Amino acid sequence: MHTTTTRDETSIHSSVLDSIGNTPLVKVLSLSEMTKCEIYAKCEFYNPGGSVKDRVALQIVQEAMERKKLNKGGLVTEGTAGSTGVSLAMVASVLRLNCHVVMPDDAATEKSAQVLAYGATVERVRPVSITHADHFVNVAKRRAEESNEQFGEGSGYFADQFENLANFRAHYNGTGKEIYEQMIDNEKKLDAFVCATGTGGTLAGVATYLQKMQPSIKCFAADPQGSGVFNKVTRGVMFSNVEREGTRKRNPYDTITEGVGINRITKNNALVLEPQAGSSVKLYGAYRVTDAQAVAMSRWLCARDGLFIGSSSAVNLVSALMCARELGEGKVIVTIACDAGLRHMSKFWNDEVIARHDSLADAATFGSDLDLTPEEFLHGLLNRPTFTEMTNYNDVKIPSPAAGSPNRWVSAMRKLNL
Repeated sequence: MHTTTTRDETSIHSSVLDSIGNTPLVKVLSLSEMTKCEIYAKCEFYNPGGSVKDRVALQIVQEAMERKKLNKGGLVTEGTAGSTGVSLAMVASVLRLNCHVVMPDDAATEKSAQVLAYGATVERVRPVSITHADHFVNVAKRRAEESNEQFGEGSGYFADQFENLANFRAHYNGTGKEIYEQMIDNEKKLDAFVCATGTGGTLAGVATYLQKMQPSIKCFAADPQGSGVFNKVTRGVMFSNVEREGTRKRNPYDTITEGVGINRITKNNALVLEPQAGSSVKLYGAYRVTDAQAVAMSRWLCARDGLFIGSSSAVNLVSALMCARELGEGKVIVTIACDAGLRHMSKFWNDEVIARHDSLADAATFGSDLDLTPEEFLHGLLNRPTFTEMTNYNDVKIPSPAAGSPNRWVSAMRKLNL
């Protein structure tokens, strides 16, 4: 029997932007049954741009235009691993703005293809430390500054999702509020929320709202390998044995996941990782997820629950499972399904890419095995050494930046010269 959701499927929207948000909470049956808890995924791939980042893109652009920081017909730029760029390109297309997205060249190619399909431009750069002038975030900031210098203030706006607190507000006023109301409407008492953090907006916004409304809700961070959030939450220091952002010289390619994990404090994640005195938000812990565990979980959920999810969603659902094991039977736990697997076909869901690493290939085969019992899956996921150890990517050769990127930027500048 279908349950009702907050999404009004009979309504008529004035534009695609009005369909952002009010996404369904879906019970993940296999994980709920194996843990004897109720585990729910907030299915953000129902958003029109296909991910949770639609909320952030709309909030950032609306606030910038309302505050006269972005003119009509101006250029919005962003440095992103992909999903925020897709969402910004979609929002820009509706609002008749120009959009330029700077991405690391190891990001899944289907993300840049979708950005281009919306009429935006893409610039792919080599992955380097955030302290490097050519980090994709810093390049995006320069592109907005160049536009303002050439065409005047307001002609270019750097979205700055990491430091822009519109990100937090999108989730505090939207995602967090929706989760709380969905629980209340269905007479559920939420015990825990768990979510990975990249920019930090989702975890900070949702956790702050939920704990304001119900202080007993326990919030946890999920963290992929190569990220320092787990250590920050559990030990108070932002440090990863794999990556020291700001000091390491080699290219950062330490996880097959995209869009989550970070090794620095931002204005958004500081709200939960370094809360100010008087803040009511609290993280009760963190869960570290290896790439092999994320791969295995994604294959299991697709084959058993019909949930075709991306890499960050897989990290979140592994963490939800770990949370259920820690809290015990009977608990109600919510996490975020950030986007669907279709956005990860060239990397996370690519058999050839997975086959390059024995642990990932083993994990994919393990998760897809329909003969596995839930108990066998649970035990193997959390205890098999090849799954619990981090995959080493030191032997991976990163492809060169996409050809033609500078020309696409020139094209974006010319579009403004009307």
